[in-house]
Amino acid sequence: MKPGLIIRLVILALLVAFIVTPESFAWVFQPLTKNGQPAIYTQNSLMNLTLSHLTIVAIATIASTLLAVGLAILVTRPFGAEFLPLSRSLANIGQTFPPVAVLALAVPVLGFGTAPTLVALFLYGLLPIFENALTGLTTLPPTVTEAARGVGMTDRQRLLGVELPLATPVILAGIRLSVVISVATATIGSTVAASTLGEVIIAGLLSNNIAFIAQGGLVVGVMAVLIYDALSALERVLMARTGQRRLQS
Repeated sequence: MKPGLIIRLVILALLVAFIVTPESFAWVFQPLTKNGQPAIYTQNSLMNLTLSHLTIVAIATIASTLLAVGLAILVTRPFGAEFLPLSRSLANIGQTFPPVAVLALAVPVLGFGTAPTLVALFLYGLLPIFENALTGLTTLPPTVTEAARGVGMTDRQRLLGVELPLATPVILAGIRLSVVISVATATIGSTVAASTLGEVIIAGLLSNNIAFIAQGGLVVGVMAVLIYDALSALERVLMARTGQRRLQS
């Protein structure tokens, strides 16, 4: 087993242990407190906040992926090429408006809670996935697509059996970027009463408790790094398989 993998597994084990039994790590954060402040955030379960945080990120990412990949497929077909500028403008909306601004606009319509956070993360995640999907679908080797046509595959068969599988590693790179951004950005959801790890950070800011800020930021940061590494490993596996498929074709 590679040393890098061992280190990541140890970090993952420590993260899980902290989320499940945060009181066991009180001695780590105690030096960051003052005037008898609690070292561990106990107003809500850290496990529940983490699961809710990841659930929100997952739902927003799935929605962003479906729309972004769908738009990329549309504009790379002959009948949809004219919609490329419009699709790019739509994908850029999330990056044009900061998530905080999206939350401010969404709350009057959707109310407080998870919904505004989902909207903000959904819009913010569109651009990297759309651009990568567009790149993956427009940079396929002409020989592969011509071979697919030569064997009599329909447009649908070429898309599902050739184009998307070959473009998947590039699309996954966009999803990876979107997920990592969303894991960090989701913390602002707690400003509109969404259940995320931002609750711990905000509690620390309000009470001037550095221990709370540190543990909230630490969990978010470590999760983002581990998810990034996991998706990178999956991307490398898919790229290797794609390379083998191209050689066979």
